[in-house]
Amino acid sequence: MMRRFDKRRLVGWIAVALSTAVTCFWAFWGIVENFHEGWYYESWLSNMGLMFFQYLSPMLIFLGVTLISIAWPRIGGGLHLMLALLAVAFFQAFSNAATFLIILPLGGMGGMYWYGRPRPRKLAVSLAVSLPLLTLILSGIGPVLRVSQRLNDGNLQARRVPGNGVMLIWAPAGPGWPLEGTDWFEAQQVCHYLTKDGLTLAALPQNLWRLPAVEEAVRSMSRHGRNSGGVWDAGNAEAIYETKPDKESPLWNVHSQVIYWWTATEVDEAHASIIAYDGQVWSRSKSFGPAYLGFRCVRPQ
Repeated sequence: MMRRFDKRRLVGWIAVALSTAVTCFWAFWGIVENFHEGWYYESWLSNMGLMFFQYLSPMLIFLGVTLISIAWPRIGGGLHLMLALLAVAFFQAFSNAATFLIILPLGGMGGMYWYGRPRPRKLAVSLAVSLPLLTLILSGIGPVLRVSQRLNDGNLQARRVPGNGVMLIWAPAGPGWPLEGTDWFEAQQVCHYLTKDGLTLAALPQNLWRLPAVEEAVRSMSRHGRNSGGVWDAGNAEAIYETKPDKESPLWNVHSQVIYWWTATEVDEAHASIIAYDGQVWSRSKSFGPAYLGFRCVRPQ
């Protein structure tokens, strides 16, 4: 005789599949973002701490909730509902994106775990753990190799950098190349007041330094000590490279959390172009000033 169809088992496995998919997503996102904007400390221990507490914490939290839900479905279902309520409080409203992408899925999975029973449990646990870990490892191989091969000559002084048809002197570490981020207006002002040696700010505008134009920044990007062959396509607002740049000397400080720079190129009255260490160019509000968005002043040689 055929086995009786077990609805609770099916619902339980659907819940496990959804939870595992979400955990795999956070594993992928976390490890990629960790090596894109993180991993900048000189201390290996500090880098590991940042990775686990900031970038991999969503994956670890969701993995923990999934394992609890498999072992104790009622408790796990309640945890999912609590996370949904926390999401409501965090977003402070039932916005369409938050509702359909976070709140409803969490509530739905909570209900499925409450009702469902994924059996055999050992198989469910094995899949819930192994698939995210596999995602983490496979997604992290490329970024780990890239970061481990970065060129860092330790020279944070003013640098004459030959670009692809551009030759500029880039400011030394200090007010014209800070470790923290700021908005476009502050970046512009600092460059205007920067003294010739790039180490101090004068009482009056010197107008010796400036922000680089987006085309100058694109043409100056490099990797492993060689120019990346960047060209700025103004018509399509796109940077094209022969070799993808990276966060390396002589332009970037590998031990700074800054991964984007302001450029002098204005998109409109309220927006200006920024460039990432990997050469990508974006438009951002001039008043935007997170810690990871800084600048480096330049002047003609």
